[in-house]
Amino acid sequence: MAEPKPSRWLLVFLVVVGLVAAGAGAWGIYYYTTPRPQSGLLTVELGDNATVDYIGMFGSGPQSGKVFDTSIYSIYQNNVSYPKSLYFASTHSSNPANYTPLPTHIGPTGSYTIGNLTFGTTVTGFWTGLIGMHGNQTRYIIIPAGLGYGPLDPACLATEPLRYTVPVTVPLSAANFATTYPGVSATSGTMFTDPVYGWTDLVLSANSTAVVVQHLPTLGQTTAFGAWNITVTNLSSTTITVENLITPSNYARLLGTFATGRACGGSTSDHYLINSVSPNAGTYTINWNSEVTGQTLIFRVTVIDIFQG
Repeated sequence: MAEPKPSRWLLVFLVVVGLVAAGAGAWGIYYYTTPRPQSGLLTVELGDNATVDYIGMFGSGPQSGKVFDTSIYSIYQNNVSYPKSLYFASTHSSNPANYTPLPTHIGPTGSYTIGNLTFGTTVTGFWTGLIGMHGNQTRYIIIPAGLGYGPLDPACLATEPLRYTVPVTVPLSAANFATTYPGVSATSGTMFTDPVYGWTDLVLSANSTAVVVQHLPTLGQTTAFGAWNITVTNLSSTTITVENLITPSNYARLLGTFATGRACGGSTSDHYLINSVSPNAGTYTINWNSEVTGQTLIFRVTVIDIFQG
């Protein structure tokens, strides 16, 4: 009796483990392909153009295994078998017409139009991994960051404290009050819910030019703070101590939002991921690089058509 062969997913898993173990310096493309190319079939070569369907998944980082992109509408719909990344919902359309095979040029540069399709280049690891494939063939391509979207830009990383203080009273100009608390009456004695912290605020005093706001949380109060909760751990006459409830078990599920966009790599991001959390150090690290930057990526690709160069 022939020995049983390992499953496709087991092979993919073993390749990913090997790649991660090799460290960030690994500069190779790894793939598992089924079925094997047969002699006589047209295959993808350098300089060709091809249309391909794909599913892009993370092979490293806190979102490992989650789908960040796809050309297939049924994959977009299926969140059970194909759980999605944190950015996925905000960057993908629900219109089925937007899910079509990707026109890909097999080479580092150039844009080519054939009929109504424009074939553009992709990251090196993607188009290189297509070489040798034939029509209707499916392959898993594993791409390290060096052949994908490059390393993380350290200028787009910041370490923040898990615990910090907020002043009990905040003096504001009348104009800043209106901007910070839209729709709230600048009248002494007005009480309202703080739009950032979720606790109760009081207009302590107000005139035509200045307003003083007093924060009125209670000790132990827990409120929503964007994508996660915060809790009040200490109160004094002048300060409120707040702790972000970010833990090793939940940080990979949290997508933060900036009050204003921050520049990164020639673009601006309104959101950030949490790369890590260190309860012992009392810090967490935010990352507003693009979601795929600095990560090993796994693509399941199927060649639909090949157009010889």
